[in-house]
Amino acid sequence: MIILSRLIPINPARRKAVIELKRWLKYIKPYKKYFILGPICMIVEVIGEVILPKLLSVIINAGNAGTLTVGSSMGTMSLMILTAVMMMAGAVGGSYYGAKASVNFAADLREDAFAKVQNYSFANIDKYSTGSLVTRLTNDITQLQNFVNMMLRLALRAPGMLVAALIMAIIIKPTLSVVFLVTIPLMLLVLTSLIATGFMRFKNLQKKIDDLNSTVQENVTNIRVVKSFVREEHEKTKFEKANVELKNASLSAMKVMVAMQPIVTLIMNLTTLAVVWFGGRIVLKGGMEIGDLSAFITYVSQVLISLMMITMMSMFSSRAFASARRICEVLDEKVDLQDDNAAFPELEVKNGAIEFRNVSFRYDKKAQSNVLEHISFSIEPRTTVGIIGSTGCGKSTLVSLISRLYDADKGEVLVDGVNVKDYSLKNLRQGVGVVLQKNTLFSGTIAENLRWGDRDATDDEVRAAAKNAQADKFISSFTEGYETVLDQGGTNISGGQKQRLCIARALLKKPKVIILDDSTSAVDTATEAQIRRAFKNQLFDSTKIIIAQRISSVMDADKIIVMNEGRITGIGTHDSLLAGNTEYQEIYYSQTDKKEA
Repeated sequence: MIILSRLIPINPARRKAVIELKRWLKYIKPYKKYFILGPICMIVEVIGEVILPKLLSVIINAGNAGTLTVGSSMGTMSLMILTAVMMMAGAVGGSYYGAKASVNFAADLREDAFAKVQNYSFANIDKYSTGSLVTRLTNDITQLQNFVNMMLRLALRAPGMLVAALIMAIIIKPTLSVVFLVTIPLMLLVLTSLIATGFMRFKNLQKKIDDLNSTVQENVTNIRVVKSFVREEHEKTKFEKANVELKNASLSAMKVMVAMQPIVTLIMNLTTLAVVWFGGRIVLKGGMEIGDLSAFITYVSQVLISLMMITMMSMFSSRAFASARRICEVLDEKVDLQDDNAAFPELEVKNGAIEFRNVSFRYDKKAQSNVLEHISFSIEPRTTVGIIGSTGCGKSTLVSLISRLYDADKGEVLVDGVNVKDYSLKNLRQGVGVVLQKNTLFSGTIAENLRWGDRDATDDEVRAAAKNAQADKFISSFTEGYETVLDQGGTNISGGQKQRLCIARALLKKPKVIILDDSTSAVDTATEAQIRRAFKNQLFDSTKIIIAQRISSVMDADKIIVMNEGRITGIGTHDSLLAGNTEYQEIYYSQTDKKEA
């Protein structure tokens, strides 16, 4: 990189990227043996490539002078064979160690990037599309892997061959070496122009890959919705647009690569032609041996090939730098939910008491209005609380603050009298079980999915949780039972079955606070009643928060919180709210056959 940065003018943005490469030392140090042996092997190959033309010139000169015999040439030929073997060993060793170093480098980097994404809060994740994160952790890291592999094979080989071949050419015929005064500056000019053009084009190419991945991911994930609304043509059009944009970006980037080879080849051929022309005249005048001219031509080719290698490295570096910056964005993303300053990192949730003190929150910090406005209430331990209100009134946002999926902008959220920010995230979330609106299952068996709640749960405990969630009956109907393999996202079971599995998973966790965020909407009222009964009997020591659209889901709760447009408009029992809360009355009478008196 040092040699490359000296040869190539680097703009401020690129210079910053080069400086940031220092961070990669973390991924180099564990495999420094490979990072050292790889280039050494390449230098061995370079030494052989520089020696071989000189040995060949000795044989050619002897043959031209008529002094070549089998005996006199055996020593030189033996050296040539030994040199060729040495070159082969160097090439194989360089390729092997380069591959070992680059693959391990990429594996560690991918692991760190994935671990960083796992620590993201919802707000951090909202900054990136799913397709973009997938591209960064796969395609971008692969680009860096290829770049590292190439650099280990060429970073010393290309400059080493350039310098060695140039020296050998000058030693053979200094006057003929003047040709390099034209060739090298011309090659460097081409190289610089290609780098400057290629960097922005490769950066745009990676963005278009993001867009295409996002389109494919969204379509495949929601293929059932697409088919239900007969929107295949719309999705095809959207994909075609993303695909065409990626194609155009790829062609634009590849044009730089395509232009490089013919230009460099033209320069090489013109240089070789000039050397043959002027060198031939020198040979005819007796100022140079024919074997030396042959070696000189070989060294000219090596010098120009070395410059071409540097050009190739530069082009790959353009794409690698673009990928490196995108990966750095992931690694440098400041996680806004951290527990480094937690006052009680060892504290665990014991009782499940919850309190909101004048809490306000908004997703977009630049927005003028809040999603939640001056929220204050308390929930006693081991009670059941219902939260009801119109769609979009902030119910799900409210409970997301309890487990710190987001942080309140103003006010405090307390669990067992302690601000949630003073817990470690692990202990807080271990004490809070959440069944979200979107029921997410993972590829694997049903038992494996349920054990997300408790990895050490016995088969009996798994089955008991499934029974309480009213899932055991349909699970047992499957041929493989609890070993039935679910597709990604649980697409091979119904929505109601997914909901019950997610509830069973939360039950198995045995949390001190359990939140059901409209998680029984896909089951019938009888099944829902059985689930609520199981909650009351099996989780009697837990605080239960039920968010629902159906008033029947919360009317038996110890306390009901009514929300409207981000504010609490009423708190009380079913009877007290029905007697004196307008919003609750409207919901109740709209869902029952009874008419308001």
